[in-house]
Amino acid sequence: MDEALSGQPGLRVAEARVRQAQAAAEVVGASLYPQANASLRSTRQRFSEDGTVPPPIAGSWQTINDLSLGVGYELDFWGKNRAAVGAALDRTHAAQVDLQAARLMLTTALARTYLRLDQTFAQRDLAQATLKQRQQILELTRRRVAAQIDSQLELTQAEAALPAAREHIALLEESIALLDNQLAALQGKGPDAGLTIRRPQLGPVGAVSLPSSLPAELIGRRPDVVADRWRVEAASQDIAVAKARFYPNISLNGLVGLQSLGFANFLDAGSRTLGIGPAISLPIFDGGRLRGNLGAHQAGYDAAVEHYNGTVIAAVHDVVDQLVSLKWLQQQAHEQDEALRLTEHAYELARARYHSGLANYLQVLSAEGQVLAQKQQVIQSQSRQRELRLNLVRALGGGYRPGAVPAETSMAHAGSQGSKS
Repeated sequence: MDEALSGQPGLRVAEARVRQAQAAAEVVGASLYPQANASLRSTRQRFSEDGTVPPPIAGSWQTINDLSLGVGYELDFWGKNRAAVGAALDRTHAAQVDLQAARLMLTTALARTYLRLDQTFAQRDLAQATLKQRQQILELTRRRVAAQIDSQLELTQAEAALPAAREHIALLEESIALLDNQLAALQGKGPDAGLTIRRPQLGPVGAVSLPSSLPAELIGRRPDVVADRWRVEAASQDIAVAKARFYPNISLNGLVGLQSLGFANFLDAGSRTLGIGPAISLPIFDGGRLRGNLGAHQAGYDAAVEHYNGTVIAAVHDVVDQLVSLKWLQQQAHEQDEALRLTEHAYELARARYHSGLANYLQVLSAEGQVLAQKQQVIQSQSRQRELRLNLVRALGGGYRPGAVPAETSMAHAGSQGSKS
């Protein structure tokens, strides 16, 4: 998992999105500070003889030099810039949590594939044991044919069972190799890395101890839920920005510099230019553009809230589904153990009767098939129990502990403000 978290290209893409969101927040945050720009221009120009410039400059070529330093600061009376910065920071937080969600998805997929690899190895062990049993039955059948107890039909049936068992083993070997390749891909490595993966050594599956109730606050540890909460907060900030655009935009601008014709007097005190003053702009008629922009952001907020509600509902169902399955799987496992014990006993009886000449090969084959089916069920049940535990860990956030998140009350307040406007 450490190798996957450090080398998986998909995670690096998520990390790049976080850096992209952080850079966008820095761009928006620049609006809270004064802006200063310097410019230097030197233009060679011929002035018109019939223009507004009098002689002797009229009709001559002159060099216009202009050096200026401009400073501007927007007075954020209505909180537009602060809300825009807040929205950008909320989206940055959402991107950071999305990265955690991607990490959780990757580690969950890696663990699930590892569990399936363990299950496939167990199935291969069962198939190899079955092949060994059938080889023993074949030897017994040959002795029975030599003693004229069985016919060539039973011998042919016993011989035909071996290729089928070896075919099943080959199929499982293919599955093991493919799972090794899948694990290597999840690590962000080439197929050769799969050759070094050893057989899983997992402990026995014990009983699951579940609490009588789980607090709903645990759902708040899921990265997808936290990310959607940040997106709701960002959408509420967008509404504040859209509302502030209806009010006047007030800024202070200042200018200091030098301007002259030619270079001789460019640095003289008389070439100075100074200017300072406020600038006010007020939207009067925009054809409904601002109102449409506000409506779009209000609709975006409503969509974000409903998406968050849907995520929470899906998360609750996800957790409950795992708990319900774990509860009933324990009872199923108990019944499977009892069924396996009985079928193994029946197989031993059939095999003993066949060895004594009191039963035919079909009875042994039927009893063996029941044992194999039950053992397959036990392997699948153990693997499913491990996977359900994994799914429960994932459904509860995989150990992720979010930092500061927007409170539900603040989101509800923002929603009521959005609906009133």
